[in-house]
Amino acid sequence: MVSANMQYIYADDGTGLAYCATPAQAPNADSRLGIVFLGGFMSDMTGQKAAVLEAWARETGHAFLRLDYAGHGASGGAFRDGTIGRWSEDALTVIRHASRTVPGLGQALVLVGSSMGGWIATLVARALERDGDSPTAAGLVTIAAAVDFTEELLPARLGPAALAQIEANGHFEAPSEYADEPYVITRNLLEEGRNHLVLTDPLELDIPARLIHGSADPDVPWTQSQKLMDALTSDDVELILIKGGDHRLSEPRDLFRMTGIVARLCDQVSASSAASPAR
Repeated sequence: MVSANMQYIYADDGTGLAYCATPAQAPNADSRLGIVFLGGFMSDMTGQKAAVLEAWARETGHAFLRLDYAGHGASGGAFRDGTIGRWSEDALTVIRHASRTVPGLGQALVLVGSSMGGWIATLVARALERDGDSPTAAGLVTIAAAVDFTEELLPARLGPAALAQIEANGHFEAPSEYADEPYVITRNLLEEGRNHLVLTDPLELDIPARLIHGSADPDVPWTQSQKLMDALTSDDVELILIKGGDHRLSEPRDLFRMTGIVARLCDQVSASSAASPAR
């Protein structure tokens, strides 16, 4: 993906956070929903899902934001220093900055999160709601959401020997099927993740949510999305199960489906906002 519009904002510790933002197109640029894409564990903002959604946003006039967490892609920092809390704060730092500088990202946002980005999206949505100011989360779309994976999935996947190595050395390098570099799993990642679990209590988000998951996902079972559906307090949540779908869901038909789901959710939220009296 061409990233000629890549920019940086700096976290409180000086880490450069890379992002690319597409402003909304007139007319009524500021009244359009903005779209924010949040990527997965050890992924970056140049993937197919982000590219397809950005192209759709340009065609339809929506503002679009994609970003790299610290230690990912073009951002600074070391991956092994990252945690769920750190990466969610990185996303919030970029979103809050873009809300002040990019037309169409300062009001209502639809958050689209892939894999770990689905977990990050729920944390960002909750934080924006607690801010009580603009921007706000108006909708949520997740793809193979890896919610609470540091607690519910990783320990069992790693096994006793790897967990013992993490306890002794502070980290373990696990081979990755999706990248040349191994996954570096740290003790801090596992322990800090417990501060951000979203499946243990009701997840109070009163926004429409569309949860997409492949039935044959070998990395994150589709039941994680079912658990997320059950945890969300919103009464407008759909679990969209794709027969035979894998974890990436990046085949052309998957990308077409994802874009359609995002588009329909945007139409629904926009229609609902137009029908509701101003607060």
